[in-house]
Amino acid sequence: MRIYGSKVSYFTGKLESYLRYKGIEHELLGLPKHEREIKAQLGSTQMPAVQLDDGRWMSDTTPILLYLEEQHPDRSILPGDPVLLFVAFLIEDYADEWLWRPAMHYRWTYRHDRELLSSKITDELLGHIPLPRFLKRRMVALRQRTGFVIGDGVSKSTQAHVEQGYFRALENMSRMLEHRPYLLGRSPSIADFGLMGPMLRHFGQDPTPAELMRERAPRVYEWVARLWNETGGGPDAAAERRWVEAVPEDTLPMVREICETHLRQLSLNVDAFSAGQTRFEGVIQGCAYRSLPVSRYRVWCLERLRERYEALGDEHRGRVKSLLPFPEAEILWNEKLTLLSGYDEKREAPFNRAINVYGKGYPR
Repeated sequence: MRIYGSKVSYFTGKLESYLRYKGIEHELLGLPKHEREIKAQLGSTQMPAVQLDDGRWMSDTTPILLYLEEQHPDRSILPGDPVLLFVAFLIEDYADEWLWRPAMHYRWTYRHDRELLSSKITDELLGHIPLPRFLKRRMVALRQRTGFVIGDGVSKSTQAHVEQGYFRALENMSRMLEHRPYLLGRSPSIADFGLMGPMLRHFGQDPTPAELMRERAPRVYEWVARLWNETGGGPDAAAERRWVEAVPEDTLPMVREICETHLRQLSLNVDAFSAGQTRFEGVIQGCAYRSLPVSRYRVWCLERLRERYEALGDEHRGRVKSLLPFPEAEILWNEKLTLLSGYDEKREAPFNRAINVYGKGYPR
């Protein structure tokens, strides 16, 4: 299996953590030399892109993980309890699509982080471009900060709230990890691997957020290393692993945070998408965001969450609703809401044609 990505990439790290846990052999390769082929095969050059031994290509880490779970069912990352599994998917989506903003903010707003990461990206990915190194570094920093920070609604008026999102993630994870080695039990679930996206390659490695993690949340810092080092063990070790039987009370603060932030964002985004807008504004936890990019992909993410809720039995739906008594959660079961992302309508993911999350100019 060939992984085209980067050692500083949010979603490459998420996938690598999973492959290490499963013991799936893979090779990490740079993306630029293969960019044309990847775009021809997948329609987008977002990281990571995956090529299987049989020549097929895959993109988008969540569908990739679910496909690989079917092929490698041992040491599953999908809890058996339907409600616990739904909550795990909810956490994963929040990690993918909400924590992305503070992760990119810390990397490209703070000078030391920006200088370090522009150097790493230049050396790892841009060696083929015949320009002076200092100029390539400036180009990288300008592009990333303009597109993924300023262009993603981070401003003087929202920066404190963006950083608060990181602090609350650390606080909520620390609360859960006080009682068990992984978020939902003694075995990592898809929730853990989702959070490895921001926590491993951004918050856990970039200087400013890494120092904050060590000071504020050493349990999370330890969890990052534990999961990276977790290879699943042998059959006996796997047989001993268990998840919690029901969603623990210490998970509820994280669930509330997800509703107030990520589900609120998804609701604003779908309204703007339905209206044909390219940017939208809205208030999230009392903070007014003036210009956020409309994402067709995030409409699709909401479609998948709603489908997972709809697939639950009546009893399990009732349990989910009791865990999410917040107005923002209604978007998960509102029967009057019709979503039409038009993405992956044939259900071919992860073998479908990919799209950029924000449209032109904002590659994943």
